[in-house]
Amino acid sequence: MWLELQIFGFRALWSPFFFLMVVLCGLFYHFLFFRKFKTKEKPTIKQQISFYIGLLLLYIAKGSPVDLLSHITLTAHMIQMATFLLLVPILFIKGLPAWVWEKILLAPKIKPIVQLLTKPVIALLFFNGLFSFYHLPLLFNFSKETPVAHFTIHAALFFAAFIMWLPLMAPVKEINKLKPLLKIVYIFVNSVLITPACAMIIFAPDPLYEAYMETGAWITALSLCVPNDVLQGISGVLTGPDLFSPLGIREDQQLGGIVMKLVQEFIYGTVLVMIIRQWFKEENRPVDPLPSTSYHSS
Repeated sequence: MWLELQIFGFRALWSPFFFLMVVLCGLFYHFLFFRKFKTKEKPTIKQQISFYIGLLLLYIAKGSPVDLLSHITLTAHMIQMATFLLLVPILFIKGLPAWVWEKILLAPKIKPIVQLLTKPVIALLFFNGLFSFYHLPLLFNFSKETPVAHFTIHAALFFAAFIMWLPLMAPVKEINKLKPLLKIVYIFVNSVLITPACAMIIFAPDPLYEAYMETGAWITALSLCVPNDVLQGISGVLTGPDLFSPLGIREDQQLGGIVMKLVQEFIYGTVLVMIIRQWFKEENRPVDPLPSTSYHSS
């Protein structure tokens, strides 16, 4: 597969402009916390690692050959979605000091909106509803037609993913208010709500998405990341997705749904273990003894 992908060229495979943007974000992070705000609390080593891994995964999902493959196979698309929506937001949330999130989330004009959107029921329905609607064939195929539609829908999904994770991860007490038991319920409901979209993809008797079929829609989808001059030069060679994958369209679709569900369960399970461990630590935290009072007879 790797040799076949070379026909798309360096720009399509490695997105140098997106790579430059990610590097600039990393440099800005360093400048912001170690040059501009010297008197403020700096990110810990753990927070810095979290943020930079988040940037790395963002590039892998949206700038590396994974992005190109996501327009060729649904399996690659689901790997991209799991990384982009379920891992990157967590790492970015964990990668910034609490005072930064307080400045952002508790700003007078933003706070009421954030408090509304991060109510557990709203946050769950917002993310899972948008994710499910996105994978309906009509909307999914539309998102592959133009760069504007593709960017807008993916940006909305990324924002919804942030909102979904904030009630569990935000280092701001006004947002992260759920008790550990309710956080466990929150994760369980999250897992249930994403299941119908995965099930629809796995058990559909026929291919759902024109963007992965041997039609003009597939070439249109490729134009989202392959330069037009390159695409026009190789259009006669592109017979369909099967040129790059040993799987048929329906088999790839089934595998994509399974991959998304399994990766989602693994990530949610990992977060669940972290919450239970933190809960256990809090429950077993030693209580400071009361100061002893001595009585002296007069």
